[in-house]
Amino acid sequence: MQLVEQHVIKQSDPRYTVIDEAAFKSKNLYNAALYEIRQSFIFQKKYLSDKKMDKLMQQHEAYKELPAKVAQQVLKGLHQNWVSFFEQCKEYKQNPSKFTGRPKLPRYKHKTEGRNILVYTLQALAGGRSKKGLTSIIKPSGLPITVKTKQDTTTIDQVRIVPRNGYYVVEV
Repeated sequence: MQLVEQHVIKQSDPRYTVIDEAAFKSKNLYNAALYEIRQSFIFQKKYLSDKKMDKLMQQHEAYKELPAKVAQQVLKGLHQNWVSFFEQCKEYKQNPSKFTGRPKLPRYKHKTEGRNILVYTLQALAGGRSKKGLTSIIKPSGLPITVKTKQDTTTIDQVRIVPRNGYYVVEV
């Protein structure tokens, strides 16, 4: 049983520009939310969780440019980066010799070159079966593209679109 199926979307693929634009919007939301969290953490000594950030960011234009389920996944990914940072700080206090330096806060993605992962959960996907029943078609919410997959659309947990250097990998 194959658990993950990968599709490479190169720059020559017509779907590339649409995916690139969505990944850029995802980066904008990531950076905007990171700014809010960093300001709260540095000046008020409070961490804003992903649930608080979701409420706070819903009115932000970067949040509105993505489907709500995808925007929530971007914020969850950012939250996971902060959890990792806090765990590393705790480990650093216990055993600093494991590290070459003090753990740093999560960083912003590059303003023009940066792209962020897109995660589509089952609720953010539209799918269908072909007449032969051999291939399924997945349509990510908010994107005018389709991806053919060998997976049954009822068993798909999520679809991730991961930016790489010059191409994207669609993981089903």
